[in-house]
Parts: sequence; structure tokens; C-alpha cells
Amino acid sequence: MLQEPTSKIPQATTKRLPLYYRFLQNFANAGQKRISSQELSEAMKIDSATIRRDFSQLGALGKKGYGYDVQELLEFFRKTLDQDEATNVALIGVGSLGNAFLKYNFHRNHNTKIILAFDSNSPREGEKISGIDTYHPDMIEEKIKEYGVEVVILTVPSRSAQEVTDRLAATNIKGILNFTPVRIAVPEHIHVQTIDLSVELQTLIYLIKQT
Repeated sequence: MLQEPTSKIPQATTKRLPLYYRFLQNFANAGQKRISSQELSEAMKIDSATIRRDFSQLGALGKKGYGYDVQELLEFFRKTLDQDEATNVALIGVGSLGNAFLKYNFHRNHNTKIILAFDSNSPREGEKISGIDTYHPDMIEEKIKEYGVEVVILTVPSRSAQEVTDRLAATNIKGILNFTPVRIAVPEHIHVQTIDLSVELQTLIYLIKQT
């Protein structure tokens, strides 16, 4: 039986949780009943010692000589990631990147879905873009409340990032996935995950040159 985590999970481990869940789903779909940290390591390209350490911190302890029960782990990660509870997501900024998000719309994650979008070219009364209700940003506060949005994906121009964030801070959202290069300031109750594609690319180039 898996134990509950007894301490705060490190951020590096937290980022790997969805990956563990995805790969465990693949093993379960293939009919595999149990799995070792080495098998997960080979599939995920993550060091097996890191996997064992992550699982130990999570309370997901395997049995020596047996490994991990796939279904038990899958249920554990489903519960840990709240996969049985839907999360409503809004997108702000339907440019090239925003359009890609609307078309993709997290099809592999049944519990996460973009249900609302905002774009400066959309009318206040709304329109459909890729099947998603899309409104002018003037309607942000009203519509986020109406649709019960908890998480926002921010793909607006840099000059608008903080202004839009300040408006979001007045709503009940819990998190922002920030795709702008701006380090936005938010109240303590809002979590921010910033993904700066230019920084990620520069980091990759640096790593390539070091090898």
C-alpha cells in the first residue's frame, strides 16, 4: 500500500509528476502489471536513482525484488495530480502560439481543458475560435467568474503581461502559465509557472556546446 507524502515535494520532483503519470498509463495500456525503476528509467530517459528518490519522497514505496505495482502507482499519481477533478482553463492572447493551444487543447488530458479564450480582435459579445468561446479582454473579470476558470494560459504581448495579470489577480484564479518573457508579479495565492521559449532554446544551445 502506498503512503502519503510526509513533507513538501521538491519543485524538480513536482515537474516530473505528470511525466510519471503519462508513462505509467502507457505501461498499463500495454497490460504490464509491475515495473522496476530501471524499466521506467529506460522509457523516460531519467536516471533510475532519481526515480527511486522521487517515489520515496512521494511515499510510493516499491517492494524489493518486485518493483512497483503499475495499477497501484497509476491510482496514486491520479490522486496526487487530482486527475479525477476537472480543471477549467482560459487562454488570454489568441496569436500564433495561442491558436496552437486552442487546436491542441490538451486532448491527452481528460481533466484539463481550455473552455474560454480572450483576444483583442474578438467582440465583447463573443465568437467561436477552434470551437472555444472567445471574448474581448474587456470581459476578462466577468467571464472568468462565469465559466469557473481556475488556471490561465498567458500568451499576450510583453507590454500587456503585467496589466492583464493585475486584472487576473482580482479574480478567483489559482494559477497562471506564463508564456511571456516578463516576470509577472502576483499575490501569494496565485501560482505562476513561466516558460520563456527563448531562454529554453539558449539553455539547450549552451548544453550542446558543452558536450
